[in-house]
Amino acid sequence: MKSIAQIAAELQGYDPQALPAADVLRFLSQLVEPVQDVLELPLFEALGRVLAADVVSPFDVPPHDNSAMDGYAFGGSQLAAGTALTFKVVGTALAGKAWQGTVQNGECVKIMTGAIMPAGLDTVVPQEFVSVQADTITLPAKLLQPGDNRRRRGEDLMQGRSALLKGELLTPARLGLAASLGLKTVRTWRPLRVAYFSTGDEILSLGEPPREGAVYDSNRYTVFGMLKRLGCEVIDLGAVRDDPALLEAAFTNAAARADAIITSGGVSVGEADYTKAMMKKLGDVAFWKIAMRPGRPMAVGRISQGKSASSLVDTGAVSSQNNSSSPAAILFGLPGNPVAVMVTFLAFVRPALLQMMGCYTTPAPLLKARSLEPIRKKPGRTEYQRGTVSSAADGSLQVKTTGNQGSGVLSSMAQANGLIVLHHGQGNVAPGDEVDVMMFEGVL
Repeated sequence: MKSIAQIAAELQGYDPQALPAADVLRFLSQLVEPVQDVLELPLFEALGRVLAADVVSPFDVPPHDNSAMDGYAFGGSQLAAGTALTFKVVGTALAGKAWQGTVQNGECVKIMTGAIMPAGLDTVVPQEFVSVQADTITLPAKLLQPGDNRRRRGEDLMQGRSALLKGELLTPARLGLAASLGLKTVRTWRPLRVAYFSTGDEILSLGEPPREGAVYDSNRYTVFGMLKRLGCEVIDLGAVRDDPALLEAAFTNAAARADAIITSGGVSVGEADYTKAMMKKLGDVAFWKIAMRPGRPMAVGRISQGKSASSLVDTGAVSSQNNSSSPAAILFGLPGNPVAVMVTFLAFVRPALLQMMGCYTTPAPLLKARSLEPIRKKPGRTEYQRGTVSSAADGSLQVKTTGNQGSGVLSSMAQANGLIVLHHGQGNVAPGDEVDVMMFEGVL
């Protein structure tokens, strides 16, 4: 396990005071490691978990050549004549039961979707394409090719081949695929345990009476929601005041119980609280100013799951202590503003947690949308603006901002259905320009 300083030394051009968003992702990919505990779960309990082993098909899927249509099956070689064909119907093949008869040229079998193809037959004409008279059908010329509308044995999955891969997230479709193989259980990584608490004397918990200068803790609920959507086991430690003893107890408790710790507040330069000092005392931590908006301040590192580490010298960037010899929880110290918390989680914490979950499924790609308005943007930082994505008359995507982009305007996140991602080197956006959007569906 590399220390924070070792990871920083390997990152070319590392500058903790102006760290590009792309470097944050590279750094975190080196910091985190997947969990190792495996669970054997029934399929109904496995949704949203990550596979810890390949799922291998125990048989061919489909197990037989079968019909893809309701229609009539016949030998496709008869199509070589290139003329209309008339067939006598000599039987019916139903799904779930093989038809046992034999078929000659000029004969066919009525067949249902999914029924096993009778021996010697390889082509199916859909029933709506033929004319029927008594026990014969007529097939128009040049309508089909040999083999049409037949599903071949093993064309979906072959026996002994991997149907699902280790590291894939179990979606509803993947659960269905596992069930189609007759599997009652799958091997998954255990859920990630994530502890969260808010910090600051200005934070009010729900139920407390309002007081001047204080705000109700929304971050606790947005982070909880995003973690639950990710399938994490959430350990809610509430709001912790700016008191060294309380903060030390919260960090120690979190590290002992969780794989990762998320905090909000207390990581900005010059803040009059003890959160940063306690992070440095207990862990191997880097304090960043990320070239982004909203957001910017963030702390990452490891908090020992054993005894407290000795106090560290604050270099202004990376602590000098290496706690890699003992188990540690990964720390994500997020800013306090509500929108900044959500954006930094989506942009950086969520990908890191997926990696810790053992998930190597390709993340959803950024989509392209045309901006409906001008957007001011300075090169040299990545901006994540709240946007509303919709479909234009031609079916393409278009997007507009939600208005006020202040990092404390939480209502804008509720109105948005995605983030407009304006990249590090990008400048102003004109109406009609294409921009990247990160959609919220399935995440928020």
